[in-house]
Amino acid sequence: MLRPFRHFQVAGAIAGFGILFAAMAQAAPTREDIDRSVGLRESWQYLTRDVAWPARWTPDGAAFTYRKTVEGGFAFETVDARTLDKSRAFDQQRLAIALGNALRRPVKPLRLPFETFDYAGDRQTIVFSLDEAGWRCTLADYRCEALVDPSRPRGFGVVRDLSAPADNHPRLSPDGRLEALVEDDNLVVRKAGGGDAVRLSSDGSAGDFYDPETIAWSPDSRRLMIYRVRPGYARHVQRVEAAPAGQGQPALRSQLYPKPGDTVDQERPVLIDVASGRHTEIDAALFPNAYQLSAPRWRPDGNSAAFDYVRRGFGQARIISVDAATGVAHAAVTEDARTFVYADRRFAQDVGPAGNEIVWASERDGWNHLYLIDGRSGRVKNRITRGDWVVRDVVRVDEKKRQVWFAASGMNAGEDPYFRHYYRIDFDGRNLIPLTPERADHVVSFSPDMTLFVDNYSRVDLPNVSELRRARDGALIAPVTKGDISRLTAAGFRAPEVFTAKGRDGKTDIWGLVVRPRNYDPARKYPVIENIYAGPHDSFVPKGFWPFGYHSGGDKVIGMQALADLGFIVVQIDGMGTANRSKAFQDVAWKNLQDSGFPDRIAWHRALAAQDPAYDISRVGIYGASAGGQSTLNALLFHGDFYKAGVAYAGCYDNRMDKISWNEQWLGWPVDGSYSAASGVDNAARLQGKLFLIVGEQDSNVDPASTMQVADALIKADKDFDLLVVPGGEHSVGRSTGPIDYVTRRQFEFFVRALQ
Repeated sequence: MLRPFRHFQVAGAIAGFGILFAAMAQAAPTREDIDRSVGLRESWQYLTRDVAWPARWTPDGAAFTYRKTVEGGFAFETVDARTLDKSRAFDQQRLAIALGNALRRPVKPLRLPFETFDYAGDRQTIVFSLDEAGWRCTLADYRCEALVDPSRPRGFGVVRDLSAPADNHPRLSPDGRLEALVEDDNLVVRKAGGGDAVRLSSDGSAGDFYDPETIAWSPDSRRLMIYRVRPGYARHVQRVEAAPAGQGQPALRSQLYPKPGDTVDQERPVLIDVASGRHTEIDAALFPNAYQLSAPRWRPDGNSAAFDYVRRGFGQARIISVDAATGVAHAAVTEDARTFVYADRRFAQDVGPAGNEIVWASERDGWNHLYLIDGRSGRVKNRITRGDWVVRDVVRVDEKKRQVWFAASGMNAGEDPYFRHYYRIDFDGRNLIPLTPERADHVVSFSPDMTLFVDNYSRVDLPNVSELRRARDGALIAPVTKGDISRLTAAGFRAPEVFTAKGRDGKTDIWGLVVRPRNYDPARKYPVIENIYAGPHDSFVPKGFWPFGYHSGGDKVIGMQALADLGFIVVQIDGMGTANRSKAFQDVAWKNLQDSGFPDRIAWHRALAAQDPAYDISRVGIYGASAGGQSTLNALLFHGDFYKAGVAYAGCYDNRMDKISWNEQWLGWPVDGSYSAASGVDNAARLQGKLFLIVGEQDSNVDPASTMQVADALIKADKDFDLLVVPGGEHSVGRSTGPIDYVTRRQFEFFVRALQ
């Protein structure tokens, strides 16, 4: 009561009731205002109609399915590709009951917890992903079960969990006569169906074993390739769950969790002639110090086998081809990089049964493009694509027609360079055919025979439209769905603004979004809050329709509007160091994760403030999760003169504490000074501004000790900060699972106190 009373006295003394009402209109939000903003997602998310997700085709190509918004939630619909007749994909009421029984929790029919599904074989069984696990439901009797992966788990793909058994089921030879498996760490073969085993190796041991999960038969059943493995360092992260449900005492949780610099499993390919038992261990000169090898695969003609190699430190990637008769290896293609080869975006496909040609994706000219490689010499035969734009995805390589179907962005002048469009091109780089003309971001689903496709396109100001088109030339066959947002608009929704400004170099366009309060008054001054995620592995500013479009970052952007309604202007920006632009654009992050594109972001903020007097860059806050949490902390460590307050969720604040896979990709190997330079622990004494750290106690993605080590360093540096540890909370705490309302409310209240 004290605060309104003092407001009344001051306002009355100065200028009467008119100024009093103006002062009240700009007063700090109340708890009721904050609770209302926290509930915005629930209020808005079911107001759209016919906003569809990208389609999935049935195995026979006769129909396609998709999820769309309906009254009260979502419905799955099937469309006959010939007649365009629509029907429900399955009985959602029965599926909800079956899935709820399997999950042991209620499931609402119009809120099924998955976005897409595929048919398994026919239309009587569907499979989908839920909580990072596979699920299968039969539609004849409506029964659901989780799919169990029998393979041995690996810590981030590079260290096997030896406490779990390997999948050692007998691998049947192509001719059906023999089966191979491992006994006592050695490879054996026997007649199909059982019988006496014949040892094909005798030198295996627990510390140097033959891995049954890597057994690969040659097409003629004469040879085998298998990996022999020396185990890496089995680092485990230990977490205490202080308040486990249903029990009074804490519980200890353990997770295999390799970190940067740890020894990874050493895999050595071995070629074995089954009849003679002759072993050939492949010379590792072409794949030294491997970070990872792919599973071995035989070419269809049986004359060679191949595997992919990434060198530790990510400076080189190769396809290694091994001659079946001699065991001699050669590099079918090599990719070298001054900084890093982006391992997750590599693409390669053999052309022909012998692998004499390879379609290969490379950034060697500064942009991600496709090349036709001579698989015998490793030399480039010709370029397939070229230009100052980026191949984003390869959909299909047609060997017979010698054509490639692919998605790309940045090809259309004057358009958002992140918009994805689809194209077809010949192997020789001629006859480039655009298939998706609308000025929007496209996600295309091709029929199995590549004669038709469903184009799902949208923009932040255009609800999703789905159309059936002819694959030959992109010609429209028929509309499928068109999103209706009239009720959402009536509830106050307004599309965010797209804003571009020049980056640190004064030349490169930096793209972002601006979300203003729904009661925005241009005569006021608004504090600014930036929603940051600056991981080098992708770009993050939504390009599709929000808040409910596919890959739109919907939860994050609804959160931006909810936060804006409390009296802020909220923005999201893709600065340098992120992906989907040029190689140089992404390379800014190499050994430089503390950068997070801040010079570009600050230039963008200043450019918008120069145009908009309401944009108050004397009061700028920032928030983010995971790598965005690290960036949030770094904003206050390295740019505390600009950013005044930050909320950091589940951050990987010291990259030496985080998972091996993500961090060695961007900071390299061996661990060097670049890890310390980006460390929130080592730089904690530089903190300026107000900081709120939030972490889930049971975070299995980023070791939660990373947050506590920052807290320890801040205490030692005598720096004030806020800390919230959510008991039992996972990595997604406060975002998509967990006590989201409580955590979000705490974030909103923090920014109100810190910036208003």
